Amino acid sequence: MADSLASQIITAIGGPENVRSLTHCATRLRFELVDASKVDQNSLEHMQGVLGAVPQSGDRFQVVIGGGVATVYENIMHLPEMAGVGGASASDDGQKSNADVKAEARSKARGKVAWLDSFFEYLSDSFRPILGVLLGASIIIALVNLLISLNVIPNDEVSAGWVFVKAIWKGVFYFLPIMVAYNASKKLKVDPWLGGAIMAMLMTPQFTGLMDAKTTTCVENAALGTKSCMANIFGLPMALSDYSGNVFVPLLMAAVLALVYHGLKRIIPESVQLVFVPFFCMIIVGALTAFIIGPIGVWVGNGLGVGLAWMNTHAPFIFAIIIPMLYPFLVPLGLHWPLNALMLMNIQTLGYDFIQGPMGVWNFACFGATAGVLFLAVRDKDKDMRQTALGALAAGLLGGVSEPSLYGIHLRYKLIYKRMLVGCGLGGVVIAILGWLFPSVTAAGQTVHGVTTTAFAFTSLLTIPVFNQMWVYAVSIAVSFLTSFLLIITFDYRTPEQKAEVLARTSANQKTAVPSVEAKGVAPAAATVTATKTEAPAAAAATTTVVNAPVAGHVISLDETGDPVFASRALGEGVGIQPADSTVVAPVSGVLQTVAETGHAFGIKTDDGVEVLVHVGIDTVKMNGEGFDVKVKANEHVNAGDNLVVVDFDKVKEAGYSTTTLMTVLNTVAFASVTPKTGVDVKAGESVIDIQR
Repeated sequence: MADSLASQIITAIGGPENVRSLTHCATRLRFELVDASKVDQNSLEHMQGVLGAVPQSGDRFQVVIGGGVATVYENIMHLPEMAGVGGASASDDGQKSNADVKAEARSKARGKVAWLDSFFEYLSDSFRPILGVLLGASIIIALVNLLISLNVIPNDEVSAGWVFVKAIWKGVFYFLPIMVAYNASKKLKVDPWLGGAIMAMLMTPQFTGLMDAKTTTCVENAALGTKSCMANIFGLPMALSDYSGNVFVPLLMAAVLALVYHGLKRIIPESVQLVFVPFFCMIIVGALTAFIIGPIGVWVGNGLGVGLAWMNTHAPFIFAIIIPMLYPFLVPLGLHWPLNALMLMNIQTLGYDFIQGPMGVWNFACFGATAGVLFLAVRDKDKDMRQTALGALAAGLLGGVSEPSLYGIHLRYKLIYKRMLVGCGLGGVVIAILGWLFPSVTAAGQTVHGVTTTAFAFTSLLTIPVFNQMWVYAVSIAVSFLTSFLLIITFDYRTPEQKAEVLARTSANQKTAVPSVEAKGVAPAAATVTATKTEAPAAAAATTTVVNAPVAGHVISLDETGDPVFASRALGEGVGIQPADSTVVAPVSGVLQTVAETGHAFGIKTDDGVEVLVHVGIDTVKMNGEGFDVKVKANEHVNAGDNLVVVDFDKVKEAGYSTTTLMTVLNTVAFASVTPKTGVDVKAGESVIDIQR
């Protein structure tokens, strides 16, 4: 019986003894390892059920699973060999908890400024655990708005049923400060229930009722549409605010609570800490939050909201374009959570948010790129990528979750970003122009340039109805989606080597069908033609029987080149040439299907269907084109002997890379034989491979 996915992951990660701790987020398993060098990353990346494997700084490692990550996590933690590994709290024998290990890893942060990375981690981990309920609530809001727009239900709160439905999602955002306080406290190794209890104090009917007390003085804020009040508490002035939906106050409160909590634990005897640490924390931090932290948090949130609103009003083009262009770089690092916090704060202070519209442009550019990858995977019969892209696209379009696309595909094929960013930018321009020409009108009657929403929603197909000026938003995300989609299917997302490897693997898989065809009485030659992607040559096309040397030099076998991929013949049979000249020429006549931007690889398809790959040097893609003077462009027709590129091989050697030029017949399986001629010295244009059909 095959090992379960959980067992396979633990084996590839280096075994249970290599795991210090294990946690998970919305899509990823997050490992803290003893030695990250023991990880078999290649095995993980090709494992069924794993979307990607991402090394982190230090000994941290992430395995991208997708929406089923919680189930995989539970299966791993229930493995017998994982007993006692990565517990939620420290054991009596001193085993470190997840929080302890993570705290130690802060010095191994992503960037050079450790405290800044720790700050972003704090924000991220304060929101990440409530991702599911936020997503669920956003879908409920979207469905309700859709029913209202279709006049299925009235846009009022008269009926008890309507009030009940609103309470389902309203509770998530009303009590959001308590949830954030819980997570933030837990992140700082404080009793999370203590943080939640202190935040809940500010949301009790008794506290909020102080606003209506006779001794309380209130002032209306016309700009924000809110009311600020000042109460007299034991002779001290206290600023009162509505803290429902606020996220900055619990984040600040938890930070202060951590200082007080750990300070008290150092001075109070351990035998009575259970009673007196919470007692003093509630008194001290509760009072500090009500008198100082709460008003500061509200002031900070209001200031940021007003500042961004000013920018959206006075510089809408910059704002609408910069948001979708930044998100592709923020999300993989988890640095997008501060903007998510600002969205929530905008809704709480302004009554609407204007960031989510441009954010949706980025999301749909991301999903459009994934759709393009799916299209090519179906066309190329790439079963593995088809499954990955289909799952990622479903998670994106229906749930608004971009991580499966990013980690499963986009970050593995870096050319995707070049295509996707065009979609982000063009969609941003469209939403900026249309948002200015057709402004939104808020519930308070304010005119706002740009697409707005009164709900925090994950930008998916299901949540389109939550946006004001819905058609503007729909047109903008459609432009970003289609732009990325078309660029991917037009220019591909793979390097020539990656594409060639896929085509070779597909052809090899198809070849396995030949024996069964022969068994039915079909001639071997006919079966071979059926099993290959290559179409029958046109009647007028000359038959290609030889492939010439692309460069003068000594011919060696692929086994001697030192490149395991070429030596495995995954890219077809061929030769390696140790060059004696700097000019690389076309080995056959045909169309240049691929020309690497770096000038190190060329794919040529002859008129009768022979596909040849010329790869100049090994790992020379890392030179980024330095020393390569390319003479041709993709889709050009070249004749055998035409110059492809002039290479400074001395510069290649100085950079530490092999100059061996490799050449293979990618669709080797389509022919009766492909025979290399090795061990000889040749000039460019002399035959080095014989082909028999």
